[in-house]
Amino acid sequence: MPVLWRRVLIFFLALIPLVFIVYKTLANQLGADPAKTIVLFTGEWTIYFLFITLAVTPLRRLVNFTNFHFRWLQIHRRMLGLFTLFYAILHVLAFLVFILGLDFSRFGKELVERPYILVTIPAVILLIALGVTSTKAMMRRLGKNWLRLHKSIYLIAILAWVHVLMQVRSSYFEAVLFGVILLALLLPRLYWAVRK
Repeated sequence: MPVLWRRVLIFFLALIPLVFIVYKTLANQLGADPAKTIVLFTGEWTIYFLFITLAVTPLRRLVNFTNFHFRWLQIHRRMLGLFTLFYAILHVLAFLVFILGLDFSRFGKELVERPYILVTIPAVILLIALGVTSTKAMMRRLGKNWLRLHKSIYLIAILAWVHVLMQVRSSYFEAVLFGVILLALLLPRLYWAVRK
């Protein structure tokens, strides 16, 4: 499949979660607490896209069968990363609009009641920085600093996992599952770094 058509396909596939939650909202099918549902949904898809983005390099390096490989994914890693940012922004906006009601005077109280917000703020700021500097022009302008900055994706992933872990009230299943996935995505990189 040509690169352009792959880009178009990935773009529309990545919008499916947004279309789904909009449909559920319009159909009034979000349950007893629609605000919480939207915030959780956009947060989960932020993590999913973050993991998908991080999975590109291990797939490219570890999986290389005779007639099938994942090298073609490398070209689309930037788009996947931008969709991570897109859903992160939606997650933050959903919180500000549906939970806070844009009443920023309540923000301090929310920080006390929801301390996991504290790890969200630096993660989102770093994601925005990565999104702004994701162009080839910025890559040339920043030089080696571009690579250093974009390695903060690992810190973002850890902060995202801590964000999930801090919200656990009863079952740790999701937090443990995300932790295992994160380890599977980061340990190969640590191995390659040590070897290098």
